Amino acid sequence: MKSNITLTKTEKDDLDTFFQFQLDPEANYLAAFTAKDPNDKPAYIEKYSKHLADTAINMQTIRIDGTIAGSIAAFTIENDREITYWIDKAFWGQGIATAALRALLKMEQTRPIYGRVAFDNHGSQKVLGKCGFVKIGTDKGFANARQTEIEEFIYMLSD
Repeated sequence: MKSNITLTKTEKDDLDTFFQFQLDPEANYLAAFTAKDPNDKPAYIEKYSKHLADTAINMQTIRIDGTIAGSIAAFTIENDREITYWIDKAFWGQGIATAALRALLKMEQTRPIYGRVAFDNHGSQKVLGKCGFVKIGTDKGFANARQTEIEEFIYMLSD
C-alpha cells in the first residue's frame, strides 16, 4: 500500500480527473451501475457539480502523496446512508480503497451504513469485508455498463 493516503473535500476541479477514471472500460464494467453514456462529459460534470452542492452528500477525493487516486462518498437514498467509491485503475490492488473507506467511516458515524456491489466485483467485495461490512442480501438492477440486468450484493455495517 502507498504511504500517504488522505481524503480531502472534493472540489469542482477534481471532477475532470474523476471523469477520466470512469472512461476505463474494465473499471466501468466492474462498477456496472454507471452513467448511460460515460463519454458525455457535460452530463457527468453537471451531475457531480450538483452532488458537490448537496450538503447531504459527503464527497471526498482520495489522494496518494497529493495525487488524485480516486473518489469516495457517503449519501442518503431512501432514508439509508450508503457509500460509494471509485479507484483509478492505476492504483488497484494496493489497499487504497480499504484505507479510504476506513477513513470515510471515521467521518460518517451513521449506522447502519450500506454498500452495494456487482456480484462479480470481487475486489470491492473484499474491501467491504475488510472494513467490517457484512453481506445481507441481493438485488437486481439494470447495469448501464453491461446493458443488462445483473445481480447486486448489498452489504451493511452496523457498528
